[in-house]
Parts: sequence; C-alpha cells; structure tokens
Amino acid sequence: MIVLITGATGLVGSALSDLCRAQGMTVHYLTTSKKSIVTQPDYKGFYWDPIAGILDEKSLEGVEVIVHLAGASIAQRWTDANKKIILDSRVLSARIIREALSRKREQGTNQVTHIVSASAVGAYPSSLTKYYDETYPKYAEGFLGEVVKAWETEVALFQQLDIATAMVRTGIVLDQDKGALPKMVQPIKMYAGAALGSGEQWQSWIHVDDMARLYLHIISENLIGIYNGVAPNPVTNKKLTETIAKTLEKPLILPKVPSFALKLLLGDMAAIVLESQKVCADKIRNTGFVFEHLSIEEAIPAVLNS
Repeated sequence: MIVLITGATGLVGSALSDLCRAQGMTVHYLTTSKKSIVTQPDYKGFYWDPIAGILDEKSLEGVEVIVHLAGASIAQRWTDANKKIILDSRVLSARIIREALSRKREQGTNQVTHIVSASAVGAYPSSLTKYYDETYPKYAEGFLGEVVKAWETEVALFQQLDIATAMVRTGIVLDQDKGALPKMVQPIKMYAGAALGSGEQWQSWIHVDDMARLYLHIISENLIGIYNGVAPNPVTNKKLTETIAKTLEKPLILPKVPSFALKLLLGDMAAIVLESQKVCADKIRNTGFVFEHLSIEEAIPAVLNS
C-alpha cells in the first residue's frame, strides 16, 4: 500500500511515517522545501505550495490512503497575518488535494479510497466541567474553534468524491523533542516551572507512539467519522506540571502564573494554555484500539526517559 502523508516531517507525521514503513507500506510525502525531497524505495518526497496552489500530482500515483497532517504551528503570536497562515495552511492544503483528486476521478485514474485528517480538541468550548465526546454539536467560539470548523468542513468535502473520510481531534501530543512538552520541560529544569492560570484547566493528552498507532488503526480498519485523538485519562494543567517536575526530580518553587500575565505576554495565543477541554477517548477504544500509555504518571517518564 502507498500512503501519502502531508506534514510527514512534523511531530505526528514523522512517527507515523516510521510506523507505516515498518509495516511494509510505501510513504509518499509532500514538502514545501525542494531541498528536503528524498527519494528512497519506500519513502518519496514531492514538492507542493498549497498557498500558491502548487501540487506535484505525481505524489498521488498509486496512493490509496492520504493522511493529512499539514498545518502551520498555532504556537506563534496570533497576529492577523499569522492567523491567516494558520487557517490557510490547513484549509487550502486540503482543498488543493481534493481538487487534484477530483480531476483524477473525472479521468478515471483516482485510486484514493480513504483520507484521514488531523483536527484538534480546540473544536470543543472551554469548560472545567463538561466531558466532551464526538457527538457534541457546537464548535468553540474564538479563533481555535473557527480554525477547526473551517478545517473539518473542508475535509468533509472529500466525501463528495466517494472517499471514506475520518478526522482526528488531537490533544497535546507528548514527545521528547517536538511539540508542547519540551516547552514545559525547559522552565521546570531551570527551577522556573509553575502551573498556568488556575491550573485547574483540563488538558487532554496522548503519547506520540499511541498517536501514530491510532492513525494506523483508522487506516487499517477503514474507519470514518470524527475521533478524539486523546488518551483515556485527561489531567489538569497543575497535575501535568507536577508530573513533569516529579519525573525530572525538580521542585516547583514558583506560584501559579496568573492568567492576566499570560494574556499580556502571549496575547490571544494564551488561549492555548488557559482553555480547558476534558475529552473522551471511548469512541476510538470501542473500535478495538488499545492504548499503550493510559496514565500521565506513566507516559511522562516513558517520553522523557526514552
């Protein structure tokens, strides 16, 4: 099987690429850097520039499954220009692939039967009390909710091409070198770690290995619909911070960082760390997926000591 992965060099994409290749699949990947193109028997790069509407359609030859992970980092100051990049990098990248597949379908050459796209738990409104599953009918207000709504709406259009479509609402992906965890680890190592805001906001997390396995499970089982890409036991920001500190054997000396200070420092982007989403993993578990990392007390040491 040939799988096309966008965002293949990112946090989840690199782990999934390795896993797919270990399973005997060939990975095609798209990159905006021509210098990053690699050609190996089971790993082939192709150039694209979604914002400019450029896609090397050779990347689609022989492809049966697409995993769409591309998107600019939300961990940058939310200026109007950056907001546009964050939104367009998700929506336009999905659109250019769909338009290419539509042309191939008209020509009778489309072989893609399944697309699995990343999404985010930012779909759910911030709440300290609600426990969200995929049936929750409303999107969050604010920028993150706007992004996810536009993203998922665009991806859903693949169904019009008779392509099985799945979306993974992803939480905090725990990895030693990439993503949010290294940013949490650094101040704690410097004795400057502290819970953020009230510390009571829920943070839904998943170990990077489970995240890659979850995508592979969706591919293997040909699943459709929306799935939460989170471990079964979300934790508060306070608990997450304390677990990291305990693993690093560092004390937490400082008081919680007040919400107003984070908003002054980060602007609207403070929503990333202050909003609360307690998200349920039951739907994906009920399809037969088994998590290897169930508790934060086990997952953090597994990541940091790997």
